[in-house]
Amino acid sequence: MLDRFSTQADLYARYRIDYPAALYQWLLPRVPGRERAWDCATGNGQVAVVLAGHFGQVEATDISAAQLAQAPALPNICYQQAPAEHPPFPAGSFDLVTVAQAVHWFDMAAFNEEVARVLRPGGVVAEWGYGLVSISPELDPLIREFYARTMRPYWDANRWHIDDEYARLPFPFARVEHARFTVQRQWSAEWFLNYLRTWSSVVKYEQQHGQDPVLRIAQELTQRWGPDERLVEFPVFARLGRKE
Repeated sequence: MLDRFSTQADLYARYRIDYPAALYQWLLPRVPGRERAWDCATGNGQVAVVLAGHFGQVEATDISAAQLAQAPALPNICYQQAPAEHPPFPAGSFDLVTVAQAVHWFDMAAFNEEVARVLRPGGVVAEWGYGLVSISPELDPLIREFYARTMRPYWDANRWHIDDEYARLPFPFARVEHARFTVQRQWSAEWFLNYLRTWSSVVKYEQQHGQDPVLRIAQELTQRWGPDERLVEFPVFARLGRKE
């Protein structure tokens, strides 16, 4: 797994969304134990912090030291730099494994093998992500054009797994369940433009061309947006399975 998010770690911590309470209310009652959880590809630790309120110990790993440096320190969270496919944990260690907005970057065969190894019998693995934002009829076409056409050459092929909600990614676990949620935020145009700068495709464009591609739509988007904050909605999808 390549590190695609160290460059924008500070922007990521500030401008990326967190996940709705409804997701955790769906997930946590399905987990049989509360001793240990592993949040894989934890990034700035936002999921790990929530899990720390429900589990005795949370192990949180990421390949990006810059991302981990943004994560809040809590006494029952241990942050480690490690790839998803090679976690430093013994077999049968966890009641829960979580991955938020990252599993599409993994070597899935290797990762699934490790999840099966480190979960306890009956333990749960949950993976979720979120798709393209929706705002309004006058803004959505501009954003889709930027996402699907302007930035298309700069997205890694793995990104398109988000668009089909991981349907093509193997999930060899028992009693699989799916769920959908919505994240709603009130954002200004400036905040939204900075969110776009967290995209891996935007960072790749900047690295190749030495220019910020968000500026290509900034003026028009700001004009259409207006001076006030707008309701921004992200569709969240999740899947859950169990180790027999």
